[in-house]
Amino acid sequence: MRHLIKIRDVSNKYDISARTLRYYEQIGLITSHRSDDYAYRLYDEHTLQRLEQILILRKLNISIKDIQRIFSMEGTDSVLSVLKHKVEEIDGDVALLKELKGIILDFIVQIRNADFTNDTDVKKLYERAQNVEVRLSKVSYDGNPAAVNRLLEVTAKLKKPEVRVVQINPFRAVTSGRDSFERVMADFNSWQEAHNHLIRKMIYGSPDFLWGEDDGCAEWIWAVEDWVTKEDTAPYNLVTFEGGLYAAAMSIDGDSESYDQVYQSICRWVENSGFALDERPGHRTMCHMLNPSEKLHAALGYDQMDIYVPIRIIE
Repeated sequence: MRHLIKIRDVSNKYDISARTLRYYEQIGLITSHRSDDYAYRLYDEHTLQRLEQILILRKLNISIKDIQRIFSMEGTDSVLSVLKHKVEEIDGDVALLKELKGIILDFIVQIRNADFTNDTDVKKLYERAQNVEVRLSKVSYDGNPAAVNRLLEVTAKLKKPEVRVVQINPFRAVTSGRDSFERVMADFNSWQEAHNHLIRKMIYGSPDFLWGEDDGCAEWIWAVEDWVTKEDTAPYNLVTFEGGLYAAAMSIDGDSESYDQVYQSICRWVENSGFALDERPGHRTMCHMLNPSEKLHAALGYDQMDIYVPIRIIE
């Protein structure tokens, strides 16, 4: 009999989120097993070996798209082709970083040897910096933010993270309750689609929020119209979302690296702002997954996910 490992244990062993494991399975990189007496995903030794290969490739900044290509072909030719392309990308990155270094050195020279208020010299330097930024922004983006983020990390310290403060008012919502991520995304999602007439209509904003837990459980709420009753939402319950202030920023749906980076950026922003984390019971970090059309997904190369971190004003 095969030895099967729970999703929580795999997540802990490899320091990878359950969300990422589910994403890898969704796009066909790994497979899982289910048993009649256990609702969560289980993984065998073959899948763990495949996961280790994926993690090695990700450490090398190989994109998910290229990893799919590697595993869809037999032999080593695909691996060598991908790695050769990665070397070419690195060569381009090095050239860009050298130019950034040159700009910084120019700044140092100008500050030492000239009046930094000289508008003409500063303008020339600024134009060079703009040109590099334009070139960086045109780097091919394949769905994984790590490559672009690596290029931009030199200038990231000079820029504040793109965090916005959002006031979310209280609202009534139907909740999935705390359940396994799989059942929430399957059963509750199906129920919501069949009862979309109950969902509050919004011109702009997020009518739903999702909380994920490290143990693979989740809770999903959808804002409902004021006239909706508990009979309308059965077997799911109605709750009142308390609302509050949130620091929000966008990440890449399904990419744990992006999620972690954006979440840490928000927390650092909070530390250096006039706000503090709101750690009251019921105030949790939550997500809103944007589900664009296939055309929008193709244009962006990824799906967007907003992360909301509860905050409070420091009195």
